[in-house]
Amino acid sequence: MLTKLEKAEQKWGGSNKLVDQWLQHRRTLLIQYFKIAGLAPYTVPAKSLPNVDTVKQFCAQLVDYVSEGHFEVYDQVVKECEKSGEEGKAKAQQLLPQISETTDAALDFNDKYTEADNDSMLMDLDSDLSNLAQAMETRFAFEDKLLEQLHEYHSKAS
Repeated sequence: MLTKLEKAEQKWGGSNKLVDQWLQHRRTLLIQYFKIAGLAPYTVPAKSLPNVDTVKQFCAQLVDYVSEGHFEVYDQVVKECEKSGEEGKAKAQQLLPQISETTDAALDFNDKYTEADNDSMLMDLDSDLSNLAQAMETRFAFEDKLLEQLHEYHSKAS
């Protein structure tokens, strides 16, 4: 996921302040994910779970990222794509429901772990993180297609 993010940053970085901020927030989210999942280069001692507060902090970042997309970024990108005509607008709007489908996985994860009050709640964390990673990878792919639409519009406009 980080490799795909780096490619996205190289491709679209610097073209729009909102997009740059959004990609930076994706990076922060992914780094935190790797830390709580104990993935390289953020490995943790064997058989060690992160503490509940660390997982809750990740949940806050996750919800912030998902919310930022829905309430700030997507509408702006679609508006920009509208300028390229109906085809650009239609392609961008077609992606939004696909992105939204992944929102439930993020919100379900958040609901489960923000209500955790002790470490015993973390026993399902590995499998829940795995499921979340699949949903988020799908989301990132759709978001990148949305950014590609924006990039195509700006390339034609230049």
